[in-house]
Amino acid sequence: MSPWKEKGVNTVHTFANTLTINAVLGGLHLGDMLVQLFFFLVLLLLVRKFAWGPVMNMMKQREDYVAGEIESAEKSRAEAEQASKEAQERLNQTKQEAQQIVEDAKNAGTRQEREIIESARKEAARIKEAAQADIQNEREKALQALQDKMATLSVLIASRVIEKEISAQDQEKLINDYIKEVGEEL
Repeated sequence: MSPWKEKGVNTVHTFANTLTINAVLGGLHLGDMLVQLFFFLVLLLLVRKFAWGPVMNMMKQREDYVAGEIESAEKSRAEAEQASKEAQERLNQTKQEAQQIVEDAKNAGTRQEREIIESARKEAARIKEAAQADIQNEREKALQALQDKMATLSVLIASRVIEKEISAQDQEKLINDYIKEVGEEL
């Protein structure tokens, strides 16, 4: 063989050896690696253009949804706390109003009790005065009846004692004098 041919074969082998990287599992060729790198980069560009954007959009939408849910939950919690505070305030106000109503009812009961007692005292005093007036009237009637009987008896007694007839005027004068004397004694 010619030296050039031998040299050329050696050179090709040397070039092939440099292109081949020996590894434990076998040899890797630099040409294959470059082709694979080229297709990997093309694949990355395609993934970025067609898959990465939609995936990122879905992730952004999911992030916005979760953030909205958290915000909504915080808002609901704040509203619930506010409603709870308002309910507690209304409950306290209602308790105070109920306490005031009970206090007013007690005061009204006490006032009504005093009014009833005062009214009963006045009624008792009125009844007592009426009874005393009735007693006084009955006493006066009894005295008048007694005086009338006494007058009649006096005339009888006087007519028997005197056994003379006296005039009607004298008789009336004697009766009136006697009544006055009896009235003073009673």
